[in-house]
Amino acid sequence: MVEALERRTAGDPVEAVVEGLDRMGAVIVAGLLDGDTLARFNAELDPHLEAVARGRRMLNPAIDWFMGSETRQLTGVAAISRVFAEEILVHPLLLGVCDTILLPSCARYQLNIAHVLDRGPGSEEQLLHRDELVWCHMPRPHPEIQVAAVIALEDFSEENGATRVVPGSHRWEDLERQAKPEETVAAVMKAGDAVVYLGSTIHGGGANVSSRSRRAMHLSYTLGWLRTEENNYLSATPDVVRGLPRRSQELLGYAVHDALAAGGGYLGTHDSLDPVELLQDGRL
Repeated sequence: MVEALERRTAGDPVEAVVEGLDRMGAVIVAGLLDGDTLARFNAELDPHLEAVARGRRMLNPAIDWFMGSETRQLTGVAAISRVFAEEILVHPLLLGVCDTILLPSCARYQLNIAHVLDRGPGSEEQLLHRDELVWCHMPRPHPEIQVAAVIALEDFSEENGATRVVPGSHRWEDLERQAKPEETVAAVMKAGDAVVYLGSTIHGGGANVSSRSRRAMHLSYTLGWLRTEENNYLSATPDVVRGLPRRSQELLGYAVHDALAAGGGYLGTHDSLDPVELLQDGRL
């Protein structure tokens, strides 16, 4: 029988969460968002989600199929939600985990993607996958290059399609190995809880056989020298990020990846300067 996911709380030491990630590839963190934050975030999202059609056309038919015809997806969340941009994006626990797992392989990490997924009744079980395979050309073996989280914006149950995770799959040497149904566990959570996992961990959305939609926030962070899944410079333009805290600006990719101290070079300058400094000075 597959081992259940470890459960931690948002107040636990970062080291305890990292230990669980190292051992199982995923950890459930209770209360990542408190009730007030959750309510304010959902209130910001409501009008935007109502304007999104289910099963809208995406990048190509394969992505349409992967996301599912009963899913409403809301992208560019940093541009429409101050709660996300100023509180969730920079959550101390998430950044603490990223500091430990990602910083050994980069000078700074960045937001990879942030989107809200509202999976309606009738949504089929999603293809089990590893998020890090968006960088399929990365030579293997390689260090962990991604930290992700699915935050329950309403209660997650097996009936409404709680995310399914394959514990220990981040350590599978056979990358072609297919997970069996009995190797998955459902991340059953209360609203505000999150399942934090590695980009190398196999997972997927569950089938929603209930009569109600299931809303979640998915975000992930990656190395500062990798191209991101979502083009954050277009999703969150300078007009949007100008009024955000500096840490949020950095995570949205507006800071140079400066590896000079490690014997490397720099990436992401504007007019040979650091864009985040130009934002701070009012010159961008």
